[in-house]
Formats: sequence, C-alpha cells, structure tokens
Amino acid sequence: MKKKYSIGLIGIIILFGYLFIPKIISRLRENNTVASSRSVKPGFEGLDFIRLNGSPKKVPEFLFLNQDSLYVSNEDFLGKVYVAEFFFTTCPSICPIMNKNMKKIYDRFGDRTDFSIASFTIDPENDTPSVLKKYAEGYVDKSPSWQFLTSDKKDVYELANKGFNIFASINPAVAGGFEHQGYFALIDKQGYIRSRKDDFGNPIVYYMGLDKEDVEIQDVDLLIEDIEKLLSEK
Repeated sequence: MKKKYSIGLIGIIILFGYLFIPKIISRLRENNTVASSRSVKPGFEGLDFIRLNGSPKKVPEFLFLNQDSLYVSNEDFLGKVYVAEFFFTTCPSICPIMNKNMKKIYDRFGDRTDFSIASFTIDPENDTPSVLKKYAEGYVDKSPSWQFLTSDKKDVYELANKGFNIFASINPAVAGGFEHQGYFALIDKQGYIRSRKDDFGNPIVYYMGLDKEDVEIQDVDLLIEDIEKLLSEK
C-alpha cells in the first residue's frame, strides 16, 4: 500500500514539474513577477479599463441638477478627467471623511479646466440644490469644478447601483438612514471608468475614500497620481 502511495506522489510531482516549472522559469527570465506590496504602486504605468461583458464600461447618461440649480449631464464631463462619489449632506459617519479626502483632490486639481468632481447625493428629498449649495460652501470657492448633484430618487439609485456599481440604499436601521460604500470612481476624458491594477494584475475598480489605519500610502494618494496620469493622456 505504501508503495502505491509513493508511486502516486512521485507521479503528481512529475506532473507539477512538467506543467508549471517552465512557466515559472519563463516569468523569472522576463522579470514578470508580481509585487508583494501595494506601496510599490502597481499599475501606475498603465491604467486599466473597467470591463463589463468584455467591453470597457462607460458612465451611462444622466441629467442632474447641481448646487446652482443648473442642469448637468454626463456630456458636460466629456473632455475632462473627473472623480465621482455618492454621499449625503447629513451623513454622520463616512461622508465627512470622504469629502475631507475629496478636498485634497480639489485643492490639487480644482483650478484646471480639464478636471472636475461629481458628488451625487443619495438623499435627494433632503438635499435640494439650495441645501447642496450651503454644504458646498464648506469645501469649495466659486470654482465650477466640483459639482454637487441631485435628481429624483429613482435616477440617483439607478446611477449608483447600476451605472457605477457602487452600492447605495435607504436603511432606517443605520446611522443617518442610508448606507453606501465609501468609494471614489475615476473617469477619463472619454467617459470610461479607469483604475490601476492590484498586486495580481487585476483592476482595483474603485479607490477607497476613507482613511486606512497603519497604511503609509492611502488610496487618495494613489488616486491623485492616477488623475495626473489621465490628465497627461492625449
């Protein structure tokens, strides 16, 4: 019995060597190994497209009102690199942290005509244009590069959950009455969602808008680098 086990084990080892060792040697020769730490900023050299059914995912059409009661559509962002988020003005938890980090991005790029920020409220019943305008005054000057946007509830949640695949919902059981993910989405000048790759060569899809503990390089730092990359693209 032991002899049979030994023969089987030897066979598995030979099969593994035959299938995988040449690939490992090839990757080492090509210096195609994967970085072990996100601090080396994998994927900076080439930002990936987010793909849906094999095709690059584009931000769908939308038409919202901004803080100045002006209609803003997805076409108004064409020709610009922009960052999108979903928030609400009375959020007692993650939104203040998200917009503190968004302010860092605004301070860096807000004076550029080819850059913008789109902050979509998930509480349109409360966050009217006048409420958004007052809220915006805590973050921006008169620059039009940061748009605070509202629409009817159906359009808001369809854009969040289907358009961006960033979860948002009404939930009276949580603080503030709404739950949502603290992600930032990066969109290029043609309206495609872009991101860097992770340690395994997969797109990270979204950048965390919140601060992580015990991490030297935050996602907002990576996002700033990637915005610069897209702004330099022709």
